[in-house]
Amino acid sequence: MGYHHVDVDGIDPTPDRPSVQRSISDAVGLENVAVNRYEVAPGEAIPLAYHYHDHQEEVFYVLSGILTVETPEGTHDVGADEAFAVEPDSPQRAHVPESADEQAVALVVGAPAVDDVHPYEDA
Repeated sequence: MGYHHVDVDGIDPTPDRPSVQRSISDAVGLENVAVNRYEVAPGEAIPLAYHYHDHQEEVFYVLSGILTVETPEGTHDVGADEAFAVEPDSPQRAHVPESADEQAVALVVGAPAVDDVHPYEDA
């Protein structure tokens, strides 16, 4: 059996990210799911680029503020206690617009935990 109890605020942020990312899955050694907490200030984004995944599903669960998710089908504002799910092969970019009054805090879960990300370039 294996259990892990972690203070998420005590996890060092992942370097070289456009917003504060704290990898819960890395901190506790999870291999099959990616779990990250993001603190996204106005003008910042969660991903490094507008992108899609071949196999990974993602869920953005907003804890506070409003997270804006851009897709080819339109823009979605996801508020506190709301979730936004993204299926594989579905391009998206989650961010907080520069005009926002506050940061957004979101828990993002992706499975499987694979590095299958590709930049999305709108045709």
